[in-house]
Amino acid sequence: MRSLNNDVNFLCELTRVSRSGYYKWLRHADELDKDHKDYLKVKKIFDDGKGKYGWRSIKMRLKSMNHKKIQRIMKKYDLVARVRRKNPYKQMIKKSLEHRIFPNKLLREFDQNVPFKVFCTDITYVPFQNRFAYLSVIKDIATGEVVAWNVSLSLEVALVTKTVENMQLESYESIMIHSDQGFHYTNPTYIKIVKELKMTQSMSGKGKCIDNAPIESFFGHMKDELDYASCKSLSELQLAIEEYMRYYNNERKQWTRNKMSPVEYRKYLLKKQ
Repeated sequence: MRSLNNDVNFLCELTRVSRSGYYKWLRHADELDKDHKDYLKVKKIFDDGKGKYGWRSIKMRLKSMNHKKIQRIMKKYDLVARVRRKNPYKQMIKKSLEHRIFPNKLLREFDQNVPFKVFCTDITYVPFQNRFAYLSVIKDIATGEVVAWNVSLSLEVALVTKTVENMQLESYESIMIHSDQGFHYTNPTYIKIVKELKMTQSMSGKGKCIDNAPIESFFGHMKDELDYASCKSLSELQLAIEEYMRYYNNERKQWTRNKMSPVEYRKYLLKKQ
């Protein structure tokens, strides 16, 4: 019969593992995983976020743990946030000849500190029940606050004009509103409404998503955190989006805004003026 020692030699050779490595593993095989308790904390928050939280979102909810440790644990236990899909709206819209392009006046100056002065806007798709709804959003660049939104099953220009109407600001003068060069924002109807409100239009360079990074970032977080797929009707989707907007504006802390929610940060900026 083969000895135990020979069996170990045979198995190590078969699996291409050194004998010293095998015995080292054997000595520690019964030890508890030192990261297990911290893993449970990270995993609970990760699960609460329905598998959509990255390390920053977890860190803001787990202040006692170093962000590098959170990153290491997420990598070790394969806690990977769900990947976002591309926006088909960007692929499907072509501009008509009478539509007008405006220069980029924002020029990626995203570090604004005066609320209600510089806004960005865009459209994203929201898949539910094997079809798409389309969400138009206007966001204050200084505070990160969503000041207006509109959702529809149609991509007609009314999707964005109604969003502007929903802003309901005390004054629109000296306000800049930045968008991409999509069909809706170069449309004469939209341009007319913006002009009548005395707002200044600004547009990203063609194909340059980074020129409108704040709104792109918002859509990314929203799709990571909103459970829109379970909505069975447009009215259910509207209610879900409405609740998410309330949460985002009032409760969701933002890393780059002193870990305040958009509404808290808006009040903070106004006090400084």
